[in-house]
Amino acid sequence: MNTFNKIKVIITFLTILMTITTYGQSNSFKVTLDAGHGAHDFGAVYSGHVEKNIALAIVLKVGKMLEAYPKVDVNYTRKTDVFIDLVERANIANRDNASIFVSIHCNANKNTSAAGTETYVMGMNKIASNLEAAKKENSVITLEKDYKRKYEGFDPNSPETMIGMKLMQEEYLENSISLASKVEDEFEKLGKIIRGGGVKQAPFMVLHKAYMPRILIETGFISNPKEGALLDSESGQMEVAKAITNAIMRYKNEYYGSGGEAETVKVAPKPAEKPVAVSNSVQNTIDSIKSKPAATQSNSDAVFKVQINAISKKLPLVPKNFKGLDNISVDYENKLYKYMYGKTSDYNEAKKLLSEAKSKGYQYAFITAFVGGKKVSVQDAIK
Repeated sequence: MNTFNKIKVIITFLTILMTITTYGQSNSFKVTLDAGHGAHDFGAVYSGHVEKNIALAIVLKVGKMLEAYPKVDVNYTRKTDVFIDLVERANIANRDNASIFVSIHCNANKNTSAAGTETYVMGMNKIASNLEAAKKENSVITLEKDYKRKYEGFDPNSPETMIGMKLMQEEYLENSISLASKVEDEFEKLGKIIRGGGVKQAPFMVLHKAYMPRILIETGFISNPKEGALLDSESGQMEVAKAITNAIMRYKNEYYGSGGEAETVKVAPKPAEKPVAVSNSVQNTIDSIKSKPAATQSNSDAVFKVQINAISKKLPLVPKNFKGLDNISVDYENKLYKYMYGKTSDYNEAKKLLSEAKSKGYQYAFITAFVGGKKVSVQDAIK
């Protein structure tokens, strides 16, 4: 074999090797773990319990547990006591093309009896306590250099201004709520150790800039003497880390299969190059995003429903149990009863059902889709 042919063989071999490697990577479930705060940003500090240290300790434990599973790749925004800008934390996940982004924090309150976990998804919820939680975490940007230019149009003391930054709040919302629900479900299982406080929505900057299903976990109140001591202990951190790991793996198995191959592949949208002007009316801007005209989307093989709740308790399917809504169906999956409102093959009609459910108080309701009785992504059902 002459030299030219040898080179061709080597190049062919390398090409095949790169293809195999790329294919193997694409089949991996990628998790970006974010330990809140760091370095000069201590986060909440109560009775010697420091949020930045506890968050990092839990993240490292979760990461180690996840790395023991096949076809699960773990990426970290920080593994040491360093300060990372909020937008950079999200960008780390974006560059790694992460399947999910999980930001881990600790809660605190002047009321030292406050206790329990909270898991947030990205949204513009106006509940005062949720906005206060976002305000606390978003205030970190004031420690960043040139933050006024970097976060043009955003006031950390007024989270509502985020709506003017070309918000992609509905993108990945269904998957984010699913992941958050699993986290809170696992916390509930801990029982007396630490109780789950529920899934909530709030405008967190670190979630806003991440373009994949993403959640922010407040693992408990370090201001609470009992909970603070638990979260600052090795055993407590292990229990919390196990709960988070179990939730992530349940999500992975549901959406990506137990073998690691993704059943649904979504292409993350490109970040906006420049924020748009802040609207005078936050609610009007939200409504304008939701009411953008769409092409008539109907598929006789696809069925759209609106999931209004997912709980461990089985309820009779009568209107009085669902704030007056009728036409309720239920699926039992992963030890949860998932209650759904309505049924239609028209996506535009499904959006009307969603609005009706939210008007009844189901603020975390979302559209879900089925083809041939099998659950699929809404995007695939529309196609």
